[in-house]
Amino acid sequence: MSRYRYGAYQGGPDPLEPPYDIRSALDAMGDSVLEGSSPGEALRALLRRGLPGGRDRRARRGLDELLRQVRQRRRELRERGRLDGVLEQARALLDTAIGQERAELFPDPSDEARMREAELDALPSDTAQAIRRLSDYDWRSPAARATFEQLKDLLRRDVLDAQFQGMRQALANPDPQAMQRVRDMMAALNDMLDADARGEHTQEDFANFMREYGDFFPDNPRNLEELVDSLARRAAAMDRLLASLSPEQRQELAALMAQVMEDAGLAMEMTRLGEALRARRPDLGWGTPERMSGSDPLSVSDATAALAELADLAELEAALAQDYPGASLDDIDEEAVRRALGRQAVDDLAELRRIEKELERQGYLQRSGGRLELTPKAVRRLGETALRRVFSHLEGGRRGDHDQRDAGQAGELTGSSRPWRFGDEQPLDVVRTVGNAIRRNAQNPTGDRSVKLSVDDFEVLETERRTAAAVCLLVDLSYSMVLRGAWGAAKQTALALHSLVTGKYPQDAIQIIGFSNYARVLRPTEMAALDWDMVQGTNLHHALMLAGRHLDRHPDFEPIVLVVTDGEPTAHLQPNGRSLFDYPPSRQTLTLTLAEIDKMTRRGATLNVFMLADDPRLVSFVEEVARRNGGRVFAPEAGRLGEYVVSDYLRMRRG
Repeated sequence: MSRYRYGAYQGGPDPLEPPYDIRSALDAMGDSVLEGSSPGEALRALLRRGLPGGRDRRARRGLDELLRQVRQRRRELRERGRLDGVLEQARALLDTAIGQERAELFPDPSDEARMREAELDALPSDTAQAIRRLSDYDWRSPAARATFEQLKDLLRRDVLDAQFQGMRQALANPDPQAMQRVRDMMAALNDMLDADARGEHTQEDFANFMREYGDFFPDNPRNLEELVDSLARRAAAMDRLLASLSPEQRQELAALMAQVMEDAGLAMEMTRLGEALRARRPDLGWGTPERMSGSDPLSVSDATAALAELADLAELEAALAQDYPGASLDDIDEEAVRRALGRQAVDDLAELRRIEKELERQGYLQRSGGRLELTPKAVRRLGETALRRVFSHLEGGRRGDHDQRDAGQAGELTGSSRPWRFGDEQPLDVVRTVGNAIRRNAQNPTGDRSVKLSVDDFEVLETERRTAAAVCLLVDLSYSMVLRGAWGAAKQTALALHSLVTGKYPQDAIQIIGFSNYARVLRPTEMAALDWDMVQGTNLHHALMLAGRHLDRHPDFEPIVLVVTDGEPTAHLQPNGRSLFDYPPSRQTLTLTLAEIDKMTRRGATLNVFMLADDPRLVSFVEEVARRNGGRVFAPEAGRLGEYVVSDYLRMRRG
C-alpha cells in the first residue's frame, strides 16, 4: 500500500484557505461614504478607528489607538528619571574617595599629611577637572584608591556603553587586553566607514568585522547600514543629552566624557566616529533638547538609551499620525512598532495594511485617476447591508417578501389558509371551515348531530399576487438635508430600497431620483459616492416630472411613488429648462408642483411623503398633497427613515 504523509501546505498560499473576509471593513467604510466622505477618506477613517471584532475574529487596533499608546510610552519615558544622574553619581563617588583619604590623613601629624590635605582642599568644584587633577595623585588610603578606581571604571564603562550598546558586559572585568581590543575595534570600525565612503567596502568586509567584534553589538546588524543606523541613533541621543542639560552641567559632563575617552586612549577614534556618523545621518535631530521630568538619576548609558527611544517614538508618532502629504501605511516601520508596542501591534498593523489591498483585489475598490472609487460590487454590498439594518429594526411581518396575501379570486393559491376577515374575497377553505365547526361542536355536545357554522369557523385559502411595480423614490438632496443630519440616512434608504427591489423582486422597475435645484436619475454607484452641493432650491416639480416619465414607460405596472424631503418646494423648472428658485415659494412653483401631483393621481399612483422636518410651510404643503392624492404622510426621525420607506413599499405592494 502507498504511504501518505500529511502536513502544512508548503507550495505557497494555501489554495483551500477561505478568502479574507473584508465585508465588515467595507460595511464600516460605507457609513462614512453615505455621510458624504469619499472612499479614500472613508478608508483612512477606518484605518484610524481599527477593525471591529466578530464571532470568529478579534478586534484590531487602529492607528489612533496605536498612536495613543506611543504617546503614553513617551510620557512614561520622560518621567523615568533625570539626565544629570551621572554627574550626581560621579560626584558622590568622588566625595567618598576624598572623605576616605582625609580620614586616613587626619591622625598623621606630619607636614606631608597637611600638604596632602591642602591639595585636596584646592580641588576644583568641577567634577571632571577634579578627576583629572587626582589621576596622578598617590592615594594614602587603600579604600580611597579603590573608590577612585571604581569611579573611573564606572565612567569608562558607562560612557562607552552609551555609544556601543553592550559595552558594559564586555568591560565588566577590564584589563589592558580588553581595553586594547576596544581600541582595535574602534580603529577597524572607522577604517571600514572610510572605505565605504570611498566606495571600497564589501559585505565580506562587514562579515569579517562582525566575526571579530560582534560581541560589542548585541543587536546583531546584518550590514553596515544597519550598524551605522544603530550607532548614529545612540550618538545623536548622547548629543541631545548634552543639549538638554544646563550650560554648566553640559560643560561638566562633556569634560568628564572627554577625560574618560582620553584616559582610555579612544579620544581620537571617538572623534572620527562621531564626525562620520553625523555626516551619514544628519536627519536625526542632533543637538535637539529633550525634557525629562523624573526624579531618579540616570546614568549616561540609561539616559542615552531613553533619549534614543524617545527619538524613535517621535518618528513613529509622526508616521502613525499620517497627517502629512502622501502619507501611507508603508511609511510605518514595523520594527519600530515591535520595539515600542510589542508583537501584537505589528500584527494589527499588518491587518490594517491588508485591508486596502484586499478591497482592491476582491473588487470592492478601484483606482481612477489616482483616486479610490467604489465598484458596483461594493455598492451592492452597501445596499444589502443597509437593507439588513432596516429589517433588523422592523417588528413582525414577513421580512423582505411583498407577495400580496389578499389578492382575490385572481390570486395564485399558496397551499395555506387563514381565518376569514370582513372584506376578504379569497376562496373559502371548506374543509378547514367545517373541521373548525365540528371541533367546536364536539367541545359543547348537545345531542344534535348537525354541524352549525359560526363566523369564527370560516377560513379562506391564501393567495398571492406577484404583479410588477414601477417604483419611484424621490430623495431631497438640498443643502438643508446636510444641516439636519439626514444626508446619510437618505442615501442609505435609497440603497436599501434599491437592493430590496433589484435583489429579491427583479420584476419591479425602480428609479431613484435626487432633487435639489434640479432633479436627476441616480445610478446605485452614484448614490453611494454622491456628495452634496451648496445650491439653493428644492425642485420637487422637476423630480415629479422625471418620475412620471418612469411610470409612463411601465403603464401595466403598479405605480408606487415615495418622496423624502425636509422642505416645501422652492424651485420649479421653467419652459426654457432653467431652474427658478424663490423663497418663500412663489405661487408659480406651488402651482406647477401640485399640477404634477394631480397627474400622479390620474395615473393611479399613490404618493406617500416622508417629512424630515416639521416646518409649518412644509406641513401645510404636505397636507395639501395628501388631500389631493390620497397618499399618506409620515414624520420619521432621520435614523428610522429606512424602516419607514421600506415598510411602506412592502405595505403598498401587498395592496
